[in-house]
This record gives sequence, C-alpha cells and structure tokens, in this order.
Amino acid sequence: MLLKGKKVVILGGTSGIGLAAAKAFLDESAQIIIASRSASKLSDAKAMLGGNVEGYEIDFRHEEKVSDFFKQVGNFDHLIVTAGEGAMGHFSELPVAAVREAFDSKFWGQYISVHAALPYLNNESSITLTSGVYGKRPPQGATTLASINSAIDGLVRGLSVDLAPIRVNVVSPGIVDTPLYGGIPKDQRQDMYNGIAQQLPVGRVAQPEDIAETYVYLAKNGFTTGTSVLIDGGAHLI
Repeated sequence: MLLKGKKVVILGGTSGIGLAAAKAFLDESAQIIIASRSASKLSDAKAMLGGNVEGYEIDFRHEEKVSDFFKQVGNFDHLIVTAGEGAMGHFSELPVAAVREAFDSKFWGQYISVHAALPYLNNESSITLTSGVYGKRPPQGATTLASINSAIDGLVRGLSVDLAPIRVNVVSPGIVDTPLYGGIPKDQRQDMYNGIAQQLPVGRVAQPEDIAETYVYLAKNGFTTGTSVLIDGGAHLI
C-alpha cells in the first residue's frame, strides 16, 4: 500500500471528520499522530483508534506552541488539518471580535500549522487543508465562513506553487453529521438534517467517513495539487 508506514499528522484528529480521517489512514497501515486542544478528546480518540497512534495536546492558533509540537514530531510525510472553528451570524449583527476569533482559528490556525510543519516535510509529502462549501455558496448568516473558506482555498492555490514539489490541496465539505452540531437538541438536529437531505441530490447529509476518504486520496495521488475537492452532496447545484 502506498501509505504503509508513512507518518501522517492530523490536526483535529479527535472527533468528526478528523477522527474518521485517522481511521481511514490507519486502514492504509499508516503511522498516525493526532493533535487536539482537548486532553480528554485525545484520550478517547486514542482508545477508539488503537493501533499505531500518538496523541498531542496543542492549540494550533499559537505559533510558538505549534512550532514546538512539530519539533517533537520530527520528520513526517503527510499533514492533514481538519481543526478550526467558524462563526455564524448576520453580517450586521456578528461582532467583529467574533469574526477575528474565527479567522484566528480556522484560517490562521491552518496557515501557522503549514508554516511550522514545512521544515519536517519532504519532496514526496502532501498537505491537505479544510475549507467548506460556504466559500462557494453561502446561505444568509455565513458571510464570515464564506470569507474564511475562500481565503483557505486561495491559500492552497498559492502554496501549491510556492511549496512545490510538495503537493497542497484542500477538502471542501458540505454539511456533515458531526459533533459540531451537538449543541442543537437531538430532535431539532435530526429535523435539520432531514430538511437538508430532501434538498440534496444524494438524498442525505454526509457522514464523517464520506469526507475522510478524500484526505486519503489526496495523500496517495501524486499528480493532484492546488485542487479544492468539493464534497457537498450536490449542494452547490441547488
């Protein structure tokens, strides 16, 4: 297998898409390192994943801490970043401070991670970041996420040229059934999913595993770079 024995770092690999990606890479016999801000989530994820998995507690918004993390990791092969929080709210009502915080997390967190990881990658390495469908088709209240996701997509295009021959790509998911929506009461959450599913050509919302396979593909395919892979169940068509 192409990924057998390869060292893969997954920032945000303790829940949702990141955890599913860690499982998918383990299925490819890769060596996995997961990182998260939550020590309890790290412990739970490691117990769930088993296998060849290391875990580190890290807040990837802080440049010095991220730099120290990659010094501990040392040389590795593939970087996956699924971590990052956005902010929803009408442009006229969302405080600027909340928007700055969202950029610090989802955009600057990914930017800082790539910058700190670069000395430890090799010419056969890949970097895969995460944006989202709102960068292409934002609903009302998603101006901030549309801006952040568009910025990440643009960052990836630039990095794929600047960092060549290292390959740089981005996964752009639509709505996914993850703990991100765990704060919504279960019945309301299911009603939301059902309503969205009725509109989508595929007839359902995504599960984390649907998205995770794309990170594996981008790590394995040596001829793909500078690409945004949109996985939204056809949401951009409706």
